Amino acid sequence: MNDDLRALHEHLKATEELPVRPDASVRLGEAAAVAADVADGDAPPAVVVDRIGRVAALLAEVETTGNPEADDHVGAAERIAERIVERDDGLTGNG
Repeated sequence: MNDDLRALHEHLKATEELPVRPDASVRLGEAAAVAADVADGDAPPAVVVDRIGRVAALLAEVETTGNPEADDHVGAAERIAERIVERDDGLTGNG
């Protein structure tokens, strides 16, 4: 899970340097902050899954960033977040 957490954080961090629509910027900023909070992998699995679920919800609200490169990063981040939540590593008792 740690590799996925780092990759998720990197994709979201990459959008920070790109021009994006203001409505997308707010959601991406919040998603990046939440992902950064658990990117080191030190949080308990249940906390990680909960927070990454929040990231997935925020990313689902971004229809487009207005920037194709940022859209690619968002798409990759969405896939990683979904994989983390779905896999749940069987450690939280939820999956």
